[in-house]
Amino acid sequence: MPSLAIGVPDPALAPSALPGHRLVLQGRGREALRLSAMGSLLAVALAVPLAIPVTLAMERAYPIITANLSLVLGTVSVLLVVTERTMAARFGGAVALLASGALGVLTLDVPAGGVLPAGSMLAPLFAGLFGAPILIEAISGEGVPPQGDARVTVGRGVVLSVGAVGTLAGALVGYIPAISSAIAAAAALVVLPHRGPRAFIVATSGVNTANTVFALFALVALGSPRTGVLVAVDRVGVPLNLPVLLASVGIAAAAGFLLVLVVGDRYLAVVGAVDNVVVSLGVLAFLCVLVVALTGPVGLAVFGVSTVVGLVPAQFGARRMTCMGVLLVPLAL
Repeated sequence: MPSLAIGVPDPALAPSALPGHRLVLQGRGREALRLSAMGSLLAVALAVPLAIPVTLAMERAYPIITANLSLVLGTVSVLLVVTERTMAARFGGAVALLASGALGVLTLDVPAGGVLPAGSMLAPLFAGLFGAPILIEAISGEGVPPQGDARVTVGRGVVLSVGAVGTLAGALVGYIPAISSAIAAAAALVVLPHRGPRAFIVATSGVNTANTVFALFALVALGSPRTGVLVAVDRVGVPLNLPVLLASVGIAAAAGFLLVLVVGDRYLAVVGAVDNVVVSLGVLAFLCVLVVALTGPVGLAVFGVSTVVGLVPAQFGARRMTCMGVLLVPLAL
């Protein structure tokens, strides 16, 4: 929800903007909030019963996947580039993929020297590749325009079908390393006739929430934590009581759904009333402070270089997910 109102770009950059930002620029931010909430709630309802058969299947397939991981991730990398819509976008996507991949190879194993002991180079890499560029592009924009009504303009069948496929795609994120929610959502939409920002929001929300469920089963069945939260859970030795953990996910999803409906519209109005430049520069400054605290001066340098690389896709009309080369390339190698 916060990303809808922060980093909204100039309308001229709308074709390369995040799907949620495109809807906000059209005055449909309230609808985007509801589509996201519906995708998440639907994913919880579908992922829990699907998790057991999917986990049993993945237990058999996982050794094959890990044995051929380079081929799997290499194929994903190629598809990210060749499925871009124009030759310029394919060129920009290839540059972003290779540059972010080189950055990952050079920096992922660099020790973090921040004040806080929990830091790693993932923080400056992801903040630079995916966070800072959006904020920089938003500085020239006018912020959140007036928003229209909250009516959802896509049919119930579309939401159900996209949410269901997004839920299944969440298994990719839960079990296969380096596959992001955006990549999985894009893969989900390939098999569906529905396109556009609304379908992408439902699919991504479904992927994100379903990933939480599938990742829990992956941790229990395979002993492999696939999210930052589960890495922390694994490190501190939290008992892996699956029913309790699943109940927590269900409660959190229900609470999140209600909060989006209650708080979301007001949030859009409040942030939209604040000067866009102040918001963008303020969040950028906060990212710099956080990166230094977690990773020290070296991390700040990595953050700066990552930001330059993260600005590449939008210049060519390519998708930002090509910057996932930061993980795809090192793991493939």
